[in-house]
Amino acid sequence: MKRYSTLIVILLAALFLSGCAKKYSTELTVDMAEFMYSPAEFTIPAGQEITLTLTNKGAVVHEFVIMNFGKAVSVPFSDDDEGNIYWEHEVQPGGSETVTFTAPSDIGDYEVICGTAGHIENNMRATLTVVNP
Repeated sequence: MKRYSTLIVILLAALFLSGCAKKYSTELTVDMAEFMYSPAEFTIPAGQEITLTLTNKGAVVHEFVIMNFGKAVSVPFSDDDEGNIYWEHEVQPGGSETVTFTAPSDIGDYEVICGTAGHIENNMRATLTVVNP
């Protein structure tokens, strides 16, 4: 009986520890279409190189724009927002591109938006969460 109790404790410990595993990646795949990102929430490690595959499944150009920490985009997106951009990339309709960038070093949530005219007004947003590596 003691043998089974030890086995159960080991299995429970393994399950608990697997639930504590880091839930972020340095590789992201994002689909973009009219007024949506899929997925719309991402978690990445601070300061690491991130590989991002963007696929535009829409009929118009879409952008993946990461705003600086603590900066929200204005509506409509305008030239005034350009100074608040951390990183951005655009993809043509039907296109797919893999790019890299260095994750911000500040821990927290960053707003991701599409800078294409009319898209922020239609709530094309996502959240990028930066965590300690």
